[in-house]
Amino acid sequence: MATGGDGDTSKQELFHLIKRFGAYITFKISNLFSLSLHNLDSRSIGAVAGLAVAIVFTWRLLRSPSGSQRRQHKRQGASSSNPGVTTHSNAAVVPSDACSPSDDSRAQNVVDEFFQPVKPTLGQIVRQKLSEGRKVTCRLLGVILEESIPEELQQQATVRSSVLEVLLEITKFCDLYLMERVLDDESEKRVLLALEEAGVFTSGGLVKDKVLFCSTENGRSSFVRQLEPDWHIDSNPEIVTQLARFIKYQLHVSPYKTERTAANVFSAPSLEQFFGSI
Repeated sequence: MATGGDGDTSKQELFHLIKRFGAYITFKISNLFSLSLHNLDSRSIGAVAGLAVAIVFTWRLLRSPSGSQRRQHKRQGASSSNPGVTTHSNAAVVPSDACSPSDDSRAQNVVDEFFQPVKPTLGQIVRQKLSEGRKVTCRLLGVILEESIPEELQQQATVRSSVLEVLLEITKFCDLYLMERVLDDESEKRVLLALEEAGVFTSGGLVKDKVLFCSTENGRSSFVRQLEPDWHIDSNPEIVTQLARFIKYQLHVSPYKTERTAANVFSAPSLEQFFGSI
């Protein structure tokens, strides 16, 4: 005589499979939502939707072998005509609450496949690095432009191609102001033309009125203090030091490794390297 119906055995097996699978899901969800909910984009939302699909798919995948085993045991019991053999077969049946290592391995493999780490987008990285700051001021020379001194702007102005992607991401959610010291009006025109040809003004986040020019380094420092940004980006260490107590965060861009002058001052060889885009 059987010790419990197939229906009870099926429910118990399904319960234990779902319980083990739930442990994997809990662990993976904690990793999936490591980013702030405010930073979710279409890719992250797609990953959340994939969670529901993964649960249904995995439940059906795990249930199928168990159902096959139950049918196999049932056929073996029906084909046996010897009561003694039947009693022996029932005694050899594995308890329904026993955990099968193959079931655990199969559940883990399926979960790992569906929950591969989601690589954050550049926009998410920019927002995270800037600590959700909404206003940014940035020097042009040595950061946005290839040139490093005002005298070079009297001959040419060249936008660094590697910084464009990061710059455009900043303009999507930040009020960005660019500024520089120039020696003449012609230098201003060259800078604005170079920015325009690079497509900086086409995204809608930056306009020419937010590109400011002055004749002295102190003038740039005054611009920054008047605008009161969350972040200021500069390549002049003296300006960075002067503004450290007035600005919440600063990024000192320098090709040489420098000592950290204050807790709110960060450093990087370039703007794009600070955001890890290269």
